Amino acid sequence: MQIINISEAKSTLSKLIERVMNGEEIIIGKAGKPVAKIVPFDINTQPRVLGSGPAGQWKDDEFWMAADFDVLPDDMIELFYEGENADEELPA
Repeated sequence: MQIINISEAKSTLSKLIERVMNGEEIIIGKAGKPVAKIVPFDINTQPRVLGSGPAGQWKDDEFWMAADFDVLPDDMIELFYEGENADEELPA
């Protein structure tokens, strides 16, 4: 692994970008220690699919959500409305 120091990277950036465009990864270092990596940018234009990851689609038994996941207790709703509109009646 070749580490290119920051000052060299600044003066040869266009050459480094060319190398990256050819598939190479460039490590930039400070005082000989790696601090950054320049890698080719990969634009994924495919739409994301829920549950798609390295293992693929979720199966029905791998995902669970409570039926009342979006229900807040009354005291939480009151806290939300206590700001500017404390005198207004809460919606039903």
